[in-house]
Amino acid sequence: MKRSLLLLGVSLYCLLGFSSNLWFDKSDLIQTGVYYYPEHWNEEEWERDFKRMHELGFEFTHMAEFAWAMIEPEEGVYDFAWLDKAIALADKYDLKVILGTPTAAPPVWLVRKYPEVLIQNENGVRLDHGARQHASFSSPLYRKLSYRVVEELAKHYGHDSRVIGWQIDNEPAVQFDYSPVAELQFRTFLKDKYQNDISKLNEAWGTAFWSQIYSSFDEITLPKMAQVFMNPHQILDYRRFAVRQTDDFLNEQCLVLKKYIKNQWVTTNYIPNYEDGHIGGSPDLDFQSYTRYMVYGDNEGIGRRGYRVGNPLRIAWANDFFRPIQGNYGVMELQPGQVNWGGINPQPMPGAVRLWLWSVFAGGSDFVCTYRYRQPLSGMEQYHYGIVGTDGVSLTPGGREYQQFIKEIQSLRSEAGGVNDVPSEYSARKAAILFNPENSWNIDRQKQTWHWSTMWHIEKYYRALKSFGAPVDFITEAKNFEEYPLLIVPAYQMADEKLVQRWIDYVKNGGHLVLTCRTAQKDRNGRLSAIPFGGMLEQLTGQTLDFFDLLLSGQPGTVEMGGKSYQWVSWGEILKPSDQTETLAVFKNEFYEGSAAVTFRSMGKGSVTYVGVDSRAGDLEYDILSRLYEKRNIPVLNLPYGVTMEYRNGLGIVMNYSDQSYTFTMPEKAVALIGNETVKPTDVFVFKY
Repeated sequence: MKRSLLLLGVSLYCLLGFSSNLWFDKSDLIQTGVYYYPEHWNEEEWERDFKRMHELGFEFTHMAEFAWAMIEPEEGVYDFAWLDKAIALADKYDLKVILGTPTAAPPVWLVRKYPEVLIQNENGVRLDHGARQHASFSSPLYRKLSYRVVEELAKHYGHDSRVIGWQIDNEPAVQFDYSPVAELQFRTFLKDKYQNDISKLNEAWGTAFWSQIYSSFDEITLPKMAQVFMNPHQILDYRRFAVRQTDDFLNEQCLVLKKYIKNQWVTTNYIPNYEDGHIGGSPDLDFQSYTRYMVYGDNEGIGRRGYRVGNPLRIAWANDFFRPIQGNYGVMELQPGQVNWGGINPQPMPGAVRLWLWSVFAGGSDFVCTYRYRQPLSGMEQYHYGIVGTDGVSLTPGGREYQQFIKEIQSLRSEAGGVNDVPSEYSARKAAILFNPENSWNIDRQKQTWHWSTMWHIEKYYRALKSFGAPVDFITEAKNFEEYPLLIVPAYQMADEKLVQRWIDYVKNGGHLVLTCRTAQKDRNGRLSAIPFGGMLEQLTGQTLDFFDLLLSGQPGTVEMGGKSYQWVSWGEILKPSDQTETLAVFKNEFYEGSAAVTFRSMGKGSVTYVGVDSRAGDLEYDILSRLYEKRNIPVLNLPYGVTMEYRNGLGIVMNYSDQSYTFTMPEKAVALIGNETVKPTDVFVFKY
């Protein structure tokens, strides 16, 4: 019986941030698919390949994202015959189809005829045909040509029931284009933002400093990032502009599709570079998807062979970032084995691919797709593994693990409950982390110390929450804070009075707020406020900030809390509490020894904890959050780093990324379904609670 991903309505955001699955068949739990490039292979092999995909259990395939030259071989001439044949063969073997729009790889005729659409680097070098993602989103002409091919695709396949959805572009990134057209677009962006009033721009950018005053928008150029002392406010606006260009390019493609499609969803496949700022910025997408590669030569795993398994939180973080945006989400590319582009490209540990698949499922994803079915024989990605190897037939080690995962999911479809069927103690631990990439942009231009990392600072809190077995959402200011009993606001440097008032209301209404160092020290333009340093938070925290300090790497400082010492180097704020606050931690072994480093204040029905120091190892952050959960009488787990645990669909999923076995104690009356309580490295334990 054919399975399908049916459009049933608009997704709803629910208590835990999991999808209501209205785009997808709830009974499927998760669907599994695989990329296929019919244009790369002899037509005589297509049917064999689709048949084998079906036999392996795949439920959909993905095509055409780089096929612009085949779809439009010359300007205004379109050929869909080859793609029609491929879709018909996929359908013959019960495979639904996701189509990609081909705008990441324009054909050679386009860039030769219209070279002005090409991206120009800051050093003046213009990109050229022969790679991908070399055309500028800022070019009105490139947008026109892109939307035209997208429109023709939508006209041809928009009512085709075999096509379930669309992926726009491919791994769209924020472009830093220095072409003349990009500069013109930047000026237009600034005119709109500052109401065509150059004095407002001068005020926002602080151009009186170093005689930077502009008399006209026409005098403004793109900021030279290589120029060390470039105006940081100009750079902030340039990054906002670059994000807007990417967001608009994707959203406008989406709107073109939606003029013609019926019962088909639209998404794209972001690389989870959270700091780039464009993820979730195209509001007409139906949901978000991401690409995730785990093993590529880094050393972020645990133990001697950790580089073969990957960072334990790499998938979990992506899940928790993408899911809250619109409820539904999917994983469009998940590594099947070795890749071709890493510093080194090692073979994953046995079981690692299956572990990644289960990690995707555990976070609430509606589908997972792997790149790619067949290993290519030519081009830049020749060494990129597929489900099958170079002969087009033999399963790779990762292919076998995909097959195993598919069989396991199929076995669970009769056992599972609703998507939000989770234990009450799990939902009680729920927390949100407030994130705005602009804070990171602004901090990174003026770190004040090489030892500071905004993302590592955030990760310290995230690690603690995941070790507690807490469901976590990364959220923006657009979300309702009151949905979360615990809200963490790490290094949120740029704020305003309206946001601070929202935090005050959240606490008074029963929320528990954790603010960390570097928060609310600047306005939205990245300027310091004409008030005492950190004074924007005084009404909330009940304290003032005396000064901050930074230390040498080889001479770390310590803070003490509850008789325990913690090292710090990168940032420490010397706080001046009032009688409204309780001092939790104090500085040691510096000239300000005994001064407050961490404070707590009860307010209304809730509380605010202010952490004025960034610990070296994350142990302080862990203990602060542990104390807060204990104070709220909410029991937590104590999972070692490398072991993660989630609930969904009435199932508990325990995953082990570490190099040691871990024994998990099942809840009372729970029933083991896959694996057992002693979870070996790269293994998974699934139970019904």
